[in-house]
Amino acid sequence: MLLGKKIRLKRILENGKMLCIPMDHGLSSGPLKGIENMDKIIQKIELGGATSTVLNKGIIKSLNHLPNLGLIMHLSGSTSLGNTPNWKVKVGDVKEALKLGADGVSVHINIGGDNEPEMLSKLAEIANESDTWGVPFLAMMYPRGENLKSPHDPETIAHVTRIGAELGADIVKTTYTGDPDSFRLVVESCPVPVVIAGGPKMNSDKEVLEMVEGAMEAGAIGVTFGRNVFQHQNPTSIVKALSMLIKQKTSVDEALEALK
Repeated sequence: MLLGKKIRLKRILENGKMLCIPMDHGLSSGPLKGIENMDKIIQKIELGGATSTVLNKGIIKSLNHLPNLGLIMHLSGSTSLGNTPNWKVKVGDVKEALKLGADGVSVHINIGGDNEPEMLSKLAEIANESDTWGVPFLAMMYPRGENLKSPHDPETIAHVTRIGAELGADIVKTTYTGDPDSFRLVVESCPVPVVIAGGPKMNSDKEVLEMVEGAMEAGAIGVTFGRNVFQHQNPTSIVKALSMLIKQKTSVDEALEALK
């Protein structure tokens, strides 16, 4: 791996583990509860021990608080107001991310839809830019399209995850399969590190933590959790609990006790 990537990876990981809180949702979904004030929520996740966050370029420019964690700039987007919300287009580049002080870049790619070819082209293009500038590249790979019959099938998730690695990502974020055994196959068939997405807001802290425990058991290096953190009643505490599982390998019960 290029030296520049190694240096910057140390800023977005901690001892090879990732606890990333993506908060790029304002573009696709608007100012959701929890991300109305970006300076405030970033300070809360910093206190909890998050290793990094994902932000859109306009938010990075607007911050009054200099982030004290790894900064990943998101380079793709769409909105829930349009006709094709699953079609993510390129809205930035790696050079721009470096100008804004980012340590890494990310894109969201949906596999299985009619616009898949265009998104694959952008995925490969940004991977090439990332290598040119020595910037870590997180590919958020989702089985999400009108042509998919079973998006939650582990083999489908493994294929989607592998696509990210095949086209040059340094870390791949994907959907959890639901159990450690099937997710282990996803991780083992991907030649680069894998992290899991949080998905919709879950019903309980225990449910969130058990998913993390299963993913880590299967070989994931961590998580990228958005709503399940920034919409939590205490974002700092849930990040601390996640940190215990990911960095310290504690049990779910110990993490839940710390939440109390």
